[in-house]
Amino acid sequence: MTADASDDASVLAPFRQFFALERDVLVLSLAMFAFSLAFQMTSRYVPEYLNVLGASAGVIGLYGSVGNLVSAVYPYPGGALSDRIGSRLALTLFGTVATAGFLLWYLASFVPTISVPVVEFALPVTGTVAVGGAVEPWVWLFVGLFFTQAWKSFGLGATFAVVKQSVAQDRLAMGFASTEVFRRIGFLLGPLLAAGLLAVAADFVTGFQWILLVAVAFGAVATVTQHVRYDASDDTIGESFEGISGVVADLRAMPATLRPLLVADTLVRFANGMVYVFFVIVVTDFLAVGFDIAGRSLRPDAFFGLLLGVEMVVALLSMVPVSKLAERTGLKPVVAVGFTVYALFPLLLIFAPADQWVLVLLFAFSGLRFAGLPAHKALIVGPAERDAGGRVTGTYYLLRNALVIPSAALGGWLYGSDWTLSTGVGTIAAGPKLAFAVASAIGVVGVVVFLAFGREFEAYA
Repeated sequence: MTADASDDASVLAPFRQFFALERDVLVLSLAMFAFSLAFQMTSRYVPEYLNVLGASAGVIGLYGSVGNLVSAVYPYPGGALSDRIGSRLALTLFGTVATAGFLLWYLASFVPTISVPVVEFALPVTGTVAVGGAVEPWVWLFVGLFFTQAWKSFGLGATFAVVKQSVAQDRLAMGFASTEVFRRIGFLLGPLLAAGLLAVAADFVTGFQWILLVAVAFGAVATVTQHVRYDASDDTIGESFEGISGVVADLRAMPATLRPLLVADTLVRFANGMVYVFFVIVVTDFLAVGFDIAGRSLRPDAFFGLLLGVEMVVALLSMVPVSKLAERTGLKPVVAVGFTVYALFPLLLIFAPADQWVLVLLFAFSGLRFAGLPAHKALIVGPAERDAGGRVTGTYYLLRNALVIPSAALGGWLYGSDWTLSTGVGTIAAGPKLAFAVASAIGVVGVVVFLAFGREFEAYA
């Protein structure tokens, strides 16, 4: 950043710099806070909402894979568009679409099951095929997903580019930490606010409807604020989007530093993607753990929000000190720690006893994975040219997220199946434990790949 950066390696450092931040980074930080709060307080509960509405584990896994598809498709055109039209207009557009998505999720709860007349088609090879049936209310949650992901995924390249333009090469990790802390505060307060609303609501469905209305309000305020207050005078404009040939060219031009990181990151994210949508269901249904203290109790759904809050407290307390540490040790060790936590958490969660304090400790451990995110982002965008930060970021996430698309569907199939397989050393049974164990195994492979082949960004070497 052009403003003086504090060397105080504490979570308070970004707040001490708050009024000294460049205006565009400040506005970006505030928008990150609002949209992160809105998205985190809603998206982590959508799998439970699908479950309540009667969706099977396979459908919930499919929902996760559709989310992966959106995350894969959106960043590249979003990054290319932000490089072309500037970050201000791009982020305003993406914020408007995301807010409309939260509103659609809210309205979906009032839509009854729609009966579609069955129509038969005669095909030469497969014979007669019947199309039609009932459109359940949970279908609209899939539709809304394409909207709510807009600011988070379309705007990914724009947010990276803003920081890239404002921060010195050897301070990128701290630059991302300043914005990431505000984003993670949203991640902290969002689930806690959701837990509070669920705790006072008569049931989960009513509480979730209240949560969605709050998300709409936050999204609308953030969109208007970032459009009015963002100073676009320093925006740089890159080349226009050139279609598929441009995607291929950008993939070929990806800095060599990113290639081993991309392979390892893809394995770790594939592992996480297999079971991520089931975390809430494991807490609320599989373990069915609530929270009791001093004679007061929370339902498991509200307790899950509290657990996410614990996770974010640890993330916030560790993120800035770890980013400062990266300036001394390099980015690679810090990123490796984050990958390791990603890999081990599923296995630890699914085999955890149904004890509230064990879950608190596990989600506190999970918060350490976020400590490496600023270093991870610096490792991605650092090698990029000044006017290509959005495109490099979009290209990286396009490829990574495209490969991760089927992960949740695979996890959902393993989670909801009931088959068994006899082997020479015992019987393997499908179900939640197998799904989470396989996920951790894939994640560990990703960690090993990164430790063996990952490369350090030269500014931190």
